[in-house]
Amino acid sequence: MKKITFALVLGLCAGSASVFAQATKPKAATPAPETAPAPAAAAPQHQAGGVNKAIPVAEYYEGGQEAMYAFIEKEKKYPILAKRNRIQGTCVVSFTLTTNGTLENVKLVTKNIGGGLGEEALRVVRLLQFKKPDYAVLTSLPIVFKLTAPGQAAATE
Repeated sequence: MKKITFALVLGLCAGSASVFAQATKPKAATPAPETAPAPAAAAPQHQAGGVNKAIPVAEYYEGGQEAMYAFIEKEKKYPILAKRNRIQGTCVVSFTLTTNGTLENVKLVTKNIGGGLGEEALRVVRLLQFKKPDYAVLTSLPIVFKLTAPGQAAATE
């Protein structure tokens, strides 16, 4: 019985060895700097609010995504507790834009990063006014909270 059990365990270990083996990929040769192709003209890497992705619901905001994030930046107030404790981060707020242009089911998707930032993100998103879409749109919107040094404006690239 011991021999059979040992043979079974040995067989399982041998059979699963390939599962635990690390695969190595051959390194691709990198071209010399002078032969590297020039990068194509790309969209700006940083948009208003520090967000790199297009937000689908922004097409229903008057002025588009840049205007929406400009409004958010103007309206958001950094909570004193978060500022005092130097809390920074991104709060992702989820909501449904209904066919009559109102917001429903506004909730914080990410873990609340503390200091009142989650509540402030919810407050600012509830202030947004959208045009009426043809169908209900479920979306999420990242709100970035970043502290700046005293006397220094927020960096927008």
